[in-house]
Amino acid sequence: MVKPIKYVDERIVIYSQDHWNLFKEKRKKAIKILQCLNMDYAILHGSVARGDVNLDSDVEIAITQPIPIYEIITKLEFSGFEIHHFELVMATPKTTPKLYIYLDEFEEQVITIPLRKLSRIEEEFYKFSGCLTLQELLQDKRVPGVNKKLLLIIPIENGHIEKSVIGNEIEVAKYLGISPDVVYERVQMLTRRDEIGRTGVFIRKKIHSNEPIEEIIIRELEKRGIKL
Repeated sequence: MVKPIKYVDERIVIYSQDHWNLFKEKRKKAIKILQCLNMDYAILHGSVARGDVNLDSDVEIAITQPIPIYEIITKLEFSGFEIHHFELVMATPKTTPKLYIYLDEFEEQVITIPLRKLSRIEEEFYKFSGCLTLQELLQDKRVPGVNKKLLLIIPIENGHIEKSVIGNEIEVAKYLGISPDVVYERVQMLTRRDEIGRTGVFIRKKIHSNEPIEEIIIRELEKRGIKL
């Protein structure tokens, strides 16, 4: 589990050629998925959008509007993608339930679909972590955002600058153009997760690709009194 860094001096990180090669490899995967989806509200977010990747970095695609699950599955299958498995996740009783679609057994490539409209804070989370559209990806852009160590990553030509978020929440919110509520919420969540040493969520249900996915989603949510 990645641990948040509570205080750190600003520093510059210079990328090696191996880093750039890994970054380009993961971006190619992201572009392929986004071209398959072909949606204005499908984005890449996280380290592959920022540039601070490592071997374990996921290619994280998010769809920011509710959309029929079968539509996504049809697009993926038509483009030759294989769906390895799904996961229904609901972080707390108050958050939006989401479906994760994993395209490989290592869960490196994942598409997230909200099962109802996202809240303002949930939408702004993607700007918090750094996000790009397909067009921006094709223009080879990188974007600032915050990683799981709670470091603000600011891309520069040959790497990035990183700064501590904790203690600088208001400044980070202004820099990213998001509400301070988003920054404080993420700081609280990640530091609490580190302190209690677990990643418990309200609902986490793995669904195999050959199972009746929509029936299982409805059943799992209704067991907890939740209707879409």
